[in-house]
Amino acid sequence: MPDQTSIARHLRITGRVQGVGYRDWAVGTARSLGLAGWVRNRTDGSVEALASGAPESVEAFIVACHDGPALARVTDIAVQDADAPVQQGFEFLPTL
Repeated sequence: MPDQTSIARHLRITGRVQGVGYRDWAVGTARSLGLAGWVRNRTDGSVEALASGAPESVEAFIVACHDGPALARVTDIAVQDADAPVQQGFEFLPTL
């Protein structure tokens, strides 16, 4: 059960975010912040992520996602409140 001080946010990241190492970067960044959740490519060319953890860590992840890895060019991030993931850790999910 998630701790009461945890939050979860669903992100839909658009721009040049596929084929530039964005998912690998997101996993490394999320893990370094101690977040749980997942990241995956979408068939429309966007990247989708769910991040859960301490509010300051989730917010730091969202801020970092605006830049992403060096080759990425993020044009927008839609952020919504979400339910915390069931699993621990941060992982890749298949493209949807």
